[in-house]
Amino acid sequence: MAISAAMVKDLRERTGAGMMECKKALVDANGDIEAAIEAMRKSGQAKAAKKSGRTAAEGVVVIKIADDGKRGVMVEVNSETDFVAKDANFQSFAEGAAETALSSDAQDAEALSAAAFAGDSAQTVESARAALVAKIGENVQVRRLVRFDAAAGTLCSYRHGLKIGVVVDLVGGDETLGRDLAMHIAASNPICVSAEQVPEETLSKEREIFKAQALESGKPEAIMDKIVEGRVRKYLEEVTLLGQAFVKDPDQSVEKLLKQAGAEVKRFMRVEVGEGIEKKTENFADEVMAQVRGS
Repeated sequence: MAISAAMVKDLRERTGAGMMECKKALVDANGDIEAAIEAMRKSGQAKAAKKSGRTAAEGVVVIKIADDGKRGVMVEVNSETDFVAKDANFQSFAEGAAETALSSDAQDAEALSAAAFAGDSAQTVESARAALVAKIGENVQVRRLVRFDAAAGTLCSYRHGLKIGVVVDLVGGDETLGRDLAMHIAASNPICVSAEQVPEETLSKEREIFKAQALESGKPEAIMDKIVEGRVRKYLEEVTLLGQAFVKDPDQSVEKLLKQAGAEVKRFMRVEVGEGIEKKTENFADEVMAQVRGS
């Protein structure tokens, strides 16, 4: 069967693949576009597997909250480069993955990968991801899914650019307060709500550090414990939401702000793209030098 330019164009628009790849797929499928698409998807999945080992530390965080404000999700989807993270195809996939998370009962990224992709029940999130990898030529990973269920409160959120997302479970107050708190958390990055929630292991390590610093300074032994405990209190103010100075009004703490509003933060989560991923840095001068020495 003769393969027309119109057929190639149609296949390119539907798959995003290159012209020569489309023409070859159509020839192999004897002009059957659907068969060609299926074959290219299979090929794309193979390519995706090859790319899965490459570091993906860029990307986006997408937040979805149900209309009643009681259910919400944050999904982190990673790419290899910031350029791809801004691509419309990548962002469309990330939005779809988050919509899928909100409408499903998936509790983590692994479970989400097997769910039917939002807007296209013929695909799973994983098959949609593999197709995207084949199309854009970069490793793409759905890295994290954080789920929120607010029994007594209301979920409020804030996204800073594309890379930092915050969801707050707020009891009392209003939408403006909730957004302000989410913005504060995005900027100040507290580790938990209150001092009681700071892990004892973390506090023990900080006490050891503060004691070593006090000993190094030559302070008298008699006041050593007071110095250490004073620094611990200061540390707790810096790392807990309630202890921090409110970013929009540093003269008052978040705890005082909440008391004035008769509100309480039950829980929050802050997700930043790529945190915890070791990014590969390339030094091309060293690479060339290594090649010269090896030759």
